[in-house]
Amino acid sequence: MKKRTLRDVDVLDRRVLMRVDFNVPLLEDRTVADDGRIRAAIPSIRYVSDQGGTVVLMSHLGRPKGTVKPELSLRPVAERLGELLGAPVRFFEECVGPEIEKRVAELPMGEVVLLENLRFHAEETGNDPAFAAALARLGDVYVNDAFGTAHRAHASTVGVTAHFTVRAAGFLMEKEIDYLSRLLESPEHPFTAVLGGAKISGKIDVIRNLAGRVDRLLIGGGMAGTFYAAKGWETGDSLVEEDRIEVARDLLAALGEEKLVLPGDGVAASAFAEDAERRIVAADRLEKGWRFLDIGPETVKRYAAELEKSRTVFWNGPMGVFEMEPFAAGTRALAEAMARATEAGAVTVVGGGDSARAVREAGAADRVTHVSTGGGASLEFVEGKELPGVTALTDR
Repeated sequence: MKKRTLRDVDVLDRRVLMRVDFNVPLLEDRTVADDGRIRAAIPSIRYVSDQGGTVVLMSHLGRPKGTVKPELSLRPVAERLGELLGAPVRFFEECVGPEIEKRVAELPMGEVVLLENLRFHAEETGNDPAFAAALARLGDVYVNDAFGTAHRAHASTVGVTAHFTVRAAGFLMEKEIDYLSRLLESPEHPFTAVLGGAKISGKIDVIRNLAGRVDRLLIGGGMAGTFYAAKGWETGDSLVEEDRIEVARDLLAALGEEKLVLPGDGVAASAFAEDAERRIVAADRLEKGWRFLDIGPETVKRYAAELEKSRTVFWNGPMGVFEMEPFAAGTRALAEAMARATEAGAVTVVGGGDSARAVREAGAADRVTHVSTGGGASLEFVEGKELPGVTALTDR
């Protein structure tokens, strides 16, 4: 870890302004549907409180685009955080201003407060200097524990850091950087990457950056269709990015099919619907009017075998339309295979977003080494890009 972390900071009798990622889904009754990101931030929050510091939490929720939207208030998140901490968490209905500064200054040491949604102010995403300065007045020390937003140069992740001499990574941020750095710098081999999801366009740089590091790149999900098209196969109504076919062809030629592995069969459907007619079809035998919505049983068997003999695994993107029960089997099977690889001693990292959700729904989240809280951030990190929110932290 090349950045200062929370352990390097004296927080006794100090107000710690902590950026967290509480962008969680809410149910219709305004309760939290998935508290994974809240739980992930608890070690940092508890540490500051136990060490005698005041915790001032700031986060965004959804995309209110600079307007106050009551349905995107963080109040339900504050309530859930209090339940998880087993102690009251205060909630302030605003995130900046003289009244908030006064209320924060009056907080007893050891208290935890969550500010209202940062993105109720357009100045947050605009990285407005005045807004960043107003946030900075709420703390003596700055901690970023929101890896999921570290790829965004916003006021709470970058602008605010200009006002602090100490800018530390929280424990979650430290863990994310540690595991993702290990993938790029010192993976134990065999190293297997599993890449799925809908489109190849969002994964091209990941493939290129991992190509020289991994032993196998296992492809799944909708992005496989573009590779099939590059091979000249019939793709029916499967998702194909026409403007990426040439890129897919180049990748296949450069890496070879021993390294860049495509599904050999899939679950084909007559329509994009849960009740559509289904059949198992070889990858090069799809008929017009049909589409692949999951990897097939032979591919599951092959991919699982690759994972189980790996020493390092990175997975980003589901293998099919796992939101529909008939097309979730491939994704679930690979989640199980990753869990078995972990039990056998492999380091297994799930790259956030839909992959993280799929692993949780498969009941395997606690059986892999690390589930990233940042979909876009983890992808950009693995692409080799600098993340503004990480760069802004103090070097050791």
